[in-house]
Amino acid sequence: MSDKTIEVLIEKLDRLIAVIQNLGPAPITPPRFDVADCFVWQAERKALEPVENVNRVEMALIRGVDRVRDILSDNTERFAKSLPANNVLLWGARGMGKSSLVKAVHAEVNRTAAAGQPPLKLVEIHREDIETLPQLMAFLKPAPFRFILFCDDLSFDQNDTSYKSLKAALEGGVEGRPSNVILYATSNRRHLLPRDMIENERSTAINPSEAVEEKVSLSDRFGLWLGFHKCSQDDYLEMVRGYVAHYGLDIDPEALRADALEWSTTRGSRSGRVAWQFIQDLAGRLGKRLDT
Repeated sequence: MSDKTIEVLIEKLDRLIAVIQNLGPAPITPPRFDVADCFVWQAERKALEPVENVNRVEMALIRGVDRVRDILSDNTERFAKSLPANNVLLWGARGMGKSSLVKAVHAEVNRTAAAGQPPLKLVEIHREDIETLPQLMAFLKPAPFRFILFCDDLSFDQNDTSYKSLKAALEGGVEGRPSNVILYATSNRRHLLPRDMIENERSTAINPSEAVEEKVSLSDRFGLWLGFHKCSQDDYLEMVRGYVAHYGLDIDPEALRADALEWSTTRGSRSGRVAWQFIQDLAGRLGKRLDT
């Protein structure tokens, strides 16, 4: 075999080795928890992406949910102080500030933390990446911080079995949930699964009660259920007035009330989200910038 042939074979072998290496799992990026207080879990890269500018509103601007706000704040403060705390499911009407409240409480707890207390970290995991939750928990377990895992709009559809992974990761696994990790999730559904899915289990299973229990037991992994309900007209107007005062919008109170009610009527609903959308429209008409 000539030297040239050997060189060609070696070159092809090197290319084959490079291809095989690329087929393997991507190297895990060591997390740097000191660079930020909020992160987004990138499941494909097995990395935590720091978020410098978090999309959040101030606690004082979240109106009409005083009771659940206080309960969530108290649970979060206890967790930050290494005291017992529960996983939390925030469920109910859309647009009533479920995800906004989680982010606002996180910021408020860090702002009022005692001197020397490590900052509480918020890590968002996307719904479609919920099966990688055990890997994420393995990342967080040895870290010298405490973490809120936040999944927004958590729900499961027909034939979706990833909820079983979530159940095991929360409470049912051999290792259990790491002591420095807690899960906060928001959903429009109290039981996270479609009602027709549960009813179908009841009608087709040999033991209907056991099948339904298996489906709804996911929600039981959350020690706290905080319900968000449609707001009244007074609550809606209070939200609007709170935004107007915060951003210094100059408008006659009676005109504000009439415009806000007309806006909610055209939308067919009243909620914190509708109030915020009205404020954006109002600020634009007044030529006022909103520093969010």
